[in-house]
Amino acid sequence: MEKKILVSRQFPDKGIQLLKKENFHLTIWDKQRPMTQDELIEGAKTHHALMCTLTDRIDRHFLEHCRHLDIISQFAVGYDNIDVALATRFGIPVGFTPDAMSDATADIAFGLMIAVARKMFFLHKTIIQGQWGYFNPTGNLGMELNHKTLGILGLGRIGVKMAQRCRNAYDMDILYHGRTRNMAAERLLDARYVEFDDLLLKSDVLSVHCALTPATKEIFNGSAFKRMKPSAIFINTARGPIHHEKDLARAIAEKEIWGAGLDVTNPEPMQPDNPLLAMENVCILPHVGSGTIEARNQMSVLAAMNIIEFYKIGQIPHIVNPEVLKR
Repeated sequence: MEKKILVSRQFPDKGIQLLKKENFHLTIWDKQRPMTQDELIEGAKTHHALMCTLTDRIDRHFLEHCRHLDIISQFAVGYDNIDVALATRFGIPVGFTPDAMSDATADIAFGLMIAVARKMFFLHKTIIQGQWGYFNPTGNLGMELNHKTLGILGLGRIGVKMAQRCRNAYDMDILYHGRTRNMAAERLLDARYVEFDDLLLKSDVLSVHCALTPATKEIFNGSAFKRMKPSAIFINTARGPIHHEKDLARAIAEKEIWGAGLDVTNPEPMQPDNPLLAMENVCILPHVGSGTIEARNQMSVLAAMNIIEFYKIGQIPHIVNPEVLKR
């Protein structure tokens, strides 16, 4: 029987062509906007597999209507939009695309760190607003990053690449905290594992690279920001709900920390009147961490290969819930 694949967005063609070569019947959403959940459910009802992304809510409501699916393959490294526990209970394997975007996202984190340290976004806006005036020896001063301490929450693939960039460019000391220790990264980077409170107290730059879980949701709140250095830079390129946005704005306004660089916001999209956008020590991007040609092409390929290998040999190269395949 010809397998029917619902593709929820217009993903890069490299992965789509792989699926077509295997003679799958593809239904590709042809609009720029995301599918509503009702549209996604109605479409998935008549398909065997789903290729989706973070904007798609694969929650209980969806899964109870679409428990017939053979596989869900996510075009993303994260999967907090998917009720993985319920998918597992229903016997649906969930694929994802790890490491395809590690370099791209680490570049964004590294770039935001430099941009915040030197107030780049704010200074760019002064030119647009016609405020580039005379030389002021003490005006709009930033800070240098040499020999500072980088703290990382979640020293996984992306966190390691961020740490490598900071170590090589600025000879930064590396501290980290996470659910488990990364002994290989400790040897590679001379990184030191510390408790979360020490991470807050000792980091000059604190970069978030962990998953969004109940334990990490809004872990960076008013209490956390109060324990950070007044010269500290907060970077979040992971998930917006890991930080409490109003607390972050207050912490910067009251000079509890130096500033922030965000590629993710809480909520998304950020409203254009958000006070963070007007702060001189804040740089914000619209969730473009994986936004390179190379990363998106590779994500498309990995998401497609998860589906192809599942139907060919019953295995999924990158799977979130491997226990499903053991049944």
